[in-house]
Amino acid sequence: MNSPSGSAAGPADAGKEHVVALGGVDFAIDGKTVFRGLDIAIRRGSVTAIMGPSGTGKTTLLRLITGQVQADRGSVRVDGVDVAGLGRRELYGLRRRMGMLFQNGALLTDLDVFENVAFPLREHARLPERLVRALVLTKLQAVGLRGAAGLMPQQLSGGMARRVALARAIVMDPDILLYDEPFAGLDPISMGVVMRLIRSLNDALGISSIVVTHDVREISQIADASYILSGGQVVAEGTPADLRDHPSPVVKQFMEGLADGPVSFHYPAPDCATQLLDRGRPT
Repeated sequence: MNSPSGSAAGPADAGKEHVVALGGVDFAIDGKTVFRGLDIAIRRGSVTAIMGPSGTGKTTLLRLITGQVQADRGSVRVDGVDVAGLGRRELYGLRRRMGMLFQNGALLTDLDVFENVAFPLREHARLPERLVRALVLTKLQAVGLRGAAGLMPQQLSGGMARRVALARAIVMDPDILLYDEPFAGLDPISMGVVMRLIRSLNDALGISSIVVTHDVREISQIADASYILSGGQVVAEGTPADLRDHPSPVVKQFMEGLADGPVSFHYPAPDCATQLLDRGRPT
């Protein structure tokens, strides 16, 4: 597998140069192939974008990295450790080194902002209340919402809720931060704020960020490297500039948002006329 910079990366140095490495991964759900021979190597300390049309398995990739599902074939390594070989305790330990920003924030509606951010600390660490308070307020300050600590989730705008969720994701000081569609549903101002936070937090905290998104223009401004998935494989990788000049029709269609191209608008189906004349229920 060649890294985006073009240098070869073998298994021996995958845990040094690369924080996450997938090699030859096959994965299917209910007999439907999601990945086949998937190879991805994510550089430590970088902001890496995972892009592609809807239904290409981008969120499934995050589930493989966190060990929620296991590959049918191939390896998924985090810091050089095979995730599939971990026992329950070791897997939970690995997950505590990861932060996750869910697609819609996933704030707990019965808890205020402070307690939402404090939740991972209360679940996974036994800390004095004074230290919990200091950590929570520090992370809220980092996302510009220390003054909103007493608000309830329903009192927040969409952008504020996403920032609270980001504060919660970093409160345990993770090594890896995973983002699942962080820009979805945000207005341009909120999107710009979240973009800046992704980049600044990655650099200030010295972490590695993996951003699943289909927002090409936005992520291209902050990503160090990007992967585009289609048909269960990586069809392109490199810097945003590399992808803009990529010759693949699939990549061109995705990067330019073209309606016509290899990625079909229609889900695979039988011949339309034949199915319309058939009186049976579609399967």
